[in-house]
Amino acid sequence: MVQKLLSMINAPIPVLGFAARSGTGKTTLLEKLIPLLKASGLRVGLIKKSHHDIEIDRPGKDSYRLRQAGAATVLLCSPYRRAIIVEHDMQKEPDLCEELAQIDQQGLDIILVEGFKDANIPKIELHRKQRDNPLEFRNDPSIIALASDNGPIPDTNIPHLDINNAGQIRDFILSYMQTARITE
Repeated sequence: MVQKLLSMINAPIPVLGFAARSGTGKTTLLEKLIPLLKASGLRVGLIKKSHHDIEIDRPGKDSYRLRQAGAATVLLCSPYRRAIIVEHDMQKEPDLCEELAQIDQQGLDIILVEGFKDANIPKIELHRKQRDNPLEFRNDPSIIALASDNGPIPDTNIPHLDINNAGQIRDFILSYMQTARITE
């Protein structure tokens, strides 16, 4: 199943999404999880979808002024990092396959994805009891694990993880990566 999902996207390395409704704690979990994965020797890439207009440039900066002058794409680079700013002629929903193609995957071991809840990629569903959102894993075959604070869910055929235990989720991801590589 994992390999079938991975073959649908353009990525030579494992890709794993985190699916949850807003306010569940996706970013908070990833903030804890990424350092643990890095400490395990992994180089982690991340794609985060935003529902808001984003602006990473600042008025008055040269790159901002050049975009305002009409440059459709600006690549801003330094010895420390690179940012590519692409202006879309028309507003459109981001497509995960297109976004994956923009990432230099050469130096990465895994790409984590936040915010593409409906993408057909392997995902961990996040759920918090107090949020009382419906569980999606029964209707989404791409969900490979459930991380929640509810305790084990009866009648589930996927692994249950503790959303508050980033180490346990890291261990699951490391195992997932082995499975994803074995079936390549």
